[in-house]
Amino acid sequence: MVERKLKRQAVELAKKFPVLAVIGPRQAGKTTFVKSVFADKDYVNLEEPDTRQYAQNDPRSFLAGHPSGVILDEIQRTPELFSYIQSIVDTKKLAGQFILTCSQHFLQHENISQSLAGRVAILNLLPFSYEEIRGIIDEKDANALLFNGFYPPIYDRNIDPVDWYPNYVRTYVERDVRLIKNVTGLTAFSTFIRMCAGRIGQLLNLSSLANEIGVAVNTVKAWISLLEASFVLFMLHPYHKSFNKRLVKMPKLYFYDVGLASNLLGIRNAGQISTHYSYGALFENFVIVEIMKYYFNRGIQKNTYFWRDKLGREVDCILERDAAVNAIEIKAGKTITPEFFKNLDYWNDLPENSSTNSYIIYGGDQKQKRTNALVLPWFSVEEMFKK
Repeated sequence: MVERKLKRQAVELAKKFPVLAVIGPRQAGKTTFVKSVFADKDYVNLEEPDTRQYAQNDPRSFLAGHPSGVILDEIQRTPELFSYIQSIVDTKKLAGQFILTCSQHFLQHENISQSLAGRVAILNLLPFSYEEIRGIIDEKDANALLFNGFYPPIYDRNIDPVDWYPNYVRTYVERDVRLIKNVTGLTAFSTFIRMCAGRIGQLLNLSSLANEIGVAVNTVKAWISLLEASFVLFMLHPYHKSFNKRLVKMPKLYFYDVGLASNLLGIRNAGQISTHYSYGALFENFVIVEIMKYYFNRGIQKNTYFWRDKLGREVDCILERDAAVNAIEIKAGKTITPEFFKNLDYWNDLPENSSTNSYIIYGGDQKQKRTNALVLPWFSVEEMFKK
């Protein structure tokens, strides 16, 4: 079993909070993770209809049957339990009583945020990071990673991504979307997901998306929210701190897993990646999500943005950490050229900037320390955080 980097943080927080929630997309490994880390606790799967019915019809007895603590898997299926969990933790005042997993963004449930405010620690578990699986794959083949993605079943069960991802979309994504909200016109919704994959790294233009699909803008907004809630995609927001109104305000769209995006784009094998029109966008998506995973796996909330002015000058990723700003350009090319540094040089010359570190993450395999940036190969993203 792949050792998850989140383990240390999960163990520590379970010693401090009565409730620990591990949230993330379906099939990201949440169940395997919590059962391994908290092997001493009872395990209950709330996806099972009879178990769920028992929890809904007699929540007091259901919870009383686990006096030493319990793992409640897919807790979003039984929101009725949260008020009862609150009562128990307030009475017993013990750390680590309840370990929850959830495949939807926790705080988007009003009853959850109200019932467990101040009582729950929330950790994000995404599919494997490259840092976690680098020892079991070919370190030099970035295209294979962009094609395969990082969902555990691709590696645990050696399933071809061409077979796994379409079934994942039908079995989990579309089903979960219907659980959150009754989406009519599932064909249009499926088209929408694929169109989102074609817009990775682009500014989100809701009107353009709505016009191409033939639905209302409010419908597109609702669908975006659903896919965010289900950990399919996320918005990277623009960095505005200390800047005037010269900057764009629209967010950029990315997928939590680059393999899912590749499949939605119709890519059938790793050999097609480098010649595909979305190659640069997929590579950028990979790097940005790896940065997010580094934060999440250590229990740190991300402070990740992009910067772009109204003339189109852009820095792909801006990180705020330790009172410093880190500017990162992401280039899929394998040969370092002066063009790589153009936007970073402009950014570093802006009078609004101070205490800035600059990085280039690129598709090659050489590390270089330049006067204007540290250049890192794609497989060394975590080196940015060692400084």
